[in-house]
Amino acid sequence: METRVNGAAVTFRCSGALWLADVRMLIVADLHLEKGSSYASRGQMLPPYDTRETLRRLEAEVAALTPASVVLLGDTFHDRRSEGRLAGDDAERLRALAVGRTLVWVVGNHDADGPRALPGETADEIAVAGLILRHEPQAGVQPGEVAGHLHPAAKVRAPRGTVRRRCFVTDGERVILPAFGAYAGGLNVRDAAFAGMFVRPPLAGAVGAARVRAVGWRQLVGD
Repeated sequence: METRVNGAAVTFRCSGALWLADVRMLIVADLHLEKGSSYASRGQMLPPYDTRETLRRLEAEVAALTPASVVLLGDTFHDRRSEGRLAGDDAERLRALAVGRTLVWVVGNHDADGPRALPGETADEIAVAGLILRHEPQAGVQPGEVAGHLHPAAKVRAPRGTVRRRCFVTDGERVILPAFGAYAGGLNVRDAAFAGMFVRPPLAGAVGAARVRAVGWRQLVGD
């Protein structure tokens, strides 16, 4: 799905990634790598494949688009010990992402220190093409803001029931990205956490297997 945010041409990808074709920049938010192992350390056992699956999807986007830069928009790791729990081959896959391109780790609330032993640049936020890339959306009107953190999800009432999907949410001034991580949940865009962020009723870009579907605000329902 192609649209504009604060005048910049952007593409919402079915993977949940944002693509800036003019500068060849791929942006993904909230990978929450090693969330499964974090839960396991507290006695809640989950299949330990979330990092592998998340990186597989990210690698597929890199292969398809050959970006000049990849921006990890915060909460790339689920907690501050996640990097130490990475399997060796997964760490190598992250290192490979930095080969031949710029890799930027925007810090988030789960990984405020950034990576310790992995390549790439660390930043609080990035300004590019009239946009400001940061992890956590700021309150009030923020023209050009590209953020994650809230894990937006759209719930749509259909004739045969309701459908709930990860989504982008934008009013043309700013955009909040869906969580990219395999184990990352979603917060309904009708939740109060999104209130006051948009200058007009926003549009949801609901992520499907084959396309991102534009859904108007009136079609969205709460949980």
